[in-house]
Amino acid sequence: MDYIFGTLSTPELKRYRHLLQRRGIQHAYEITPRIPQPNEPLTLWVRTGVDFSAEKITAHILNDGSAIPFSKTKIEWDTIAWGYSTLWEATLDGFPAGTLLEYQIVAESSSGQTVWADFPDIKASSEAAAIRHFMAQLPPEMEQSLGDPTHATTFVLPIGLPATPKWAHDAIIYHVFVDRFYPGDGRDWLQPADLLDFYGGTLRGVQDKLDYIAELGANTIWLSPIFPSPTHHGYDATDYRSVEPRLGTEQDLHDLIDAIHQRGMHVLLDLACNHLYRKHPIFLDALNNKNSPYRDWFIFDESELGYHAFFNVADMPDINLANPQARDWMIENAQYWLREFDVDGYRLDYANGPGPSFWAHFNRACKAIKPDCWCFGEVIDAPDQIGGYIGRLDGLLDFQLNDELRKTFGWQSQSRADYERFVTMHLQHFPRDFVMPAFIDNHDMNRFMTIANNDTDALLAALEALLALPNPPVIYYGTEIGLTQIDDGQEGLHLSRVPMRWEDEQDIALLEKVKGLIHARKARGTMQQ
Repeated sequence: MDYIFGTLSTPELKRYRHLLQRRGIQHAYEITPRIPQPNEPLTLWVRTGVDFSAEKITAHILNDGSAIPFSKTKIEWDTIAWGYSTLWEATLDGFPAGTLLEYQIVAESSSGQTVWADFPDIKASSEAAAIRHFMAQLPPEMEQSLGDPTHATTFVLPIGLPATPKWAHDAIIYHVFVDRFYPGDGRDWLQPADLLDFYGGTLRGVQDKLDYIAELGANTIWLSPIFPSPTHHGYDATDYRSVEPRLGTEQDLHDLIDAIHQRGMHVLLDLACNHLYRKHPIFLDALNNKNSPYRDWFIFDESELGYHAFFNVADMPDINLANPQARDWMIENAQYWLREFDVDGYRLDYANGPGPSFWAHFNRACKAIKPDCWCFGEVIDAPDQIGGYIGRLDGLLDFQLNDELRKTFGWQSQSRADYERFVTMHLQHFPRDFVMPAFIDNHDMNRFMTIANNDTDALLAALEALLALPNPPVIYYGTEIGLTQIDDGQEGLHLSRVPMRWEDEQDIALLEKVKGLIHARKARGTMQQ
């Protein structure tokens, strides 16, 4: 079975999440309407939990210094938390187009205690519980809550952000894991020891196979990270302004992007803003010098590791993107590739790390360089949490649909009626302009053919269902030829990252059927315009 929703993968973790949401004071970016138009009034919502009785709650608008009071709207009983929580609302006048609305929310009790939203920190608490589960096979400590009630979270919402580009709605995305795709004409694969080593795929190799990708029917190419990195996956950059030499040169990237654009296609880079590699010069300076100008770009603490890191992985220290200088530096890195290489947007790795407010700044800055760029994130969470990204990013990868597609057609653990019922509700939950690419497998999970026991009929049924959705579909390289994975005696996310098969090694009959499904989708899309 899949463990797609890591922090919600067991009944105990789900219950723990629910309890967190009924504690303290939670705003969680709950706004009506979700995407306010210029000068349109908007309502902020807050819930105070079963453990906190608030006398008053106030929204402090940082843009003009005003203070807007909340009023109680509803008291609700919660059986899981076994207590009453309270809903509050505050209505704000509209703001002009181009405003970056910034505000903080504070609650006061009758005893004078003040607690700032969002406390407890649901993300940090849930991740700590998930680490405890997966690393030590221990249940969550239900009474534990992480976070600082005296810390004021700044919530950010852009008003009148340019709409998601039209081409994103029509995108058919082909996801290329560069090191595993193709070495290039006249080159052979390397002979690595295992799947954690390098196989020799290159940017030139991707260019050599553009006709293949175009004939498949894809019109958008998502490249795995192309920045210098010590690993095959590249999600731990040592430099955000150059190309990994193993993959090619800056000229190779220019040539590839030009060739993609000449075919009327788009290209997306994969960018991890949340963390970098521990030997990145900026982190080394911050780590070894307490007076470093970069010291506050990271969060150092008294933990065994000594600093915050991506799921406590020492090689991937988190960047403190709440620091304005660190935030601006990362945004300038993204603007560089839009401006200098004319990329068309970003798939944003682990977007729930930086959180919605960072992406409000990021998306607006990217669109200042290229108004029709598409910025969508990877956030693996429940719909009530990912709603906070609406109006801040152009969309998110749709892990809920991924889970339903895999359960229905791969694991075959639920009926198609259950799938269709879910899809009907799910598609109504999010606004149409919040574009959510859907997929049946990717580089961080078992390949579809592996969970379907190499059943090509199951694969075709899953792809047919995927391509019938209004979401932009993502085809992970090799899925179209039934690529499965190998057992190299190890465990980990890397097992699906096998080298692509070409020519005589491909299942041509399956490939032609997949092409037919993709081109049928394109024809339907053309007729609907």
